[in-house]
Amino acid sequence: MKRRVFIAASATLLVLPWFAQGQGASRRIGLLGAFENPQILKVWQEGLRDHGWIEGKNLIVDYRYFGNHAEQAPALGAELVNLKPDLLFAPNPQAAVALKPISGAIPVVFATVSDPVGLGLIQSLSHPGGNMTGLTDLVPGEWIAKRIAVLRELVPSASTIALLINPRNPQHKLRLTDEIPRAADLVGVSLVAVEATSAEELDPAFASAAAQRADAIVIFGDPVTNQNGDRVVQLAAKHHLPASYLFRQFAIGGLLVYGPDIFDIFRRSTGFIDKVLRGSKPADLPVEQPTKFELVINMKTAKALGLTVPTTLLVRADEVIE
Repeated sequence: MKRRVFIAASATLLVLPWFAQGQGASRRIGLLGAFENPQILKVWQEGLRDHGWIEGKNLIVDYRYFGNHAEQAPALGAELVNLKPDLLFAPNPQAAVALKPISGAIPVVFATVSDPVGLGLIQSLSHPGGNMTGLTDLVPGEWIAKRIAVLRELVPSASTIALLINPRNPQHKLRLTDEIPRAADLVGVSLVAVEATSAEELDPAFASAAAQRADAIVIFGDPVTNQNGDRVVQLAAKHHLPASYLFRQFAIGGLLVYGPDIFDIFRRSTGFIDKVLRGSKPADLPVEQPTKFELVINMKTAKALGLTVPTTLLVRADEVIE
């Protein structure tokens, strides 16, 4: 009888999730972000739970946010490093760049970093090397040119297009010297950059785009624009500027969304975190690219701007908001 009990107990241990077998010691993660986004944070925490990591039970998460002050990211990152976490999570390029020189041997998982190779974070997508890995939010190639081309399908007469960037975003700086000049040649338009490093600079940025006679505007992904999405959409309407956005959150009121599924990226990032906490080395985990993209068109906004949406664009759309 005792033997049968022992066999049953052993079988139970074999089928239990690995995390249920060793919940005695909690693991620690340090998250260095810009702003707290409740929706994204919820998806991220749910993803961790799906892998068996539950805050307050077998996981401790220390949060640090630098807001509009990216210059504070290194100091906040150092605070997290001093806590000796098992892993650091960087949900944007500013955080990833800040953690690179100070993380030492601590593994770092990043998300929404468009060009981690160009930023010097990893050696290559397939062989990251070092202590960093994660997910990009774009695919290699002329992505900016593609966004402009889709926008011009809606506004075929557009000859000057503004690009709303944050010069403090290292990814934007990289694109200004690399991809943007090529995009202008490929699409055959004049591109003008307007800058906003904070919410207070959004109004002047849109006013500058209008003053330079921009026919449309492309909104780059950045914590400043993401955190102030409603304001960005309102300013585009105020200046009568057809706008292309990167993430779905702008679809309510925004004309055109063409970009990756940001929630899917953060959900998938928890898979990297899980693997690293279980012993995998970042150097051996290839960086992954987005697999889900969305094209969303807001017909109400198009009508307000006096635009006719071509059938060729409508049939490609994942969603059309009436």
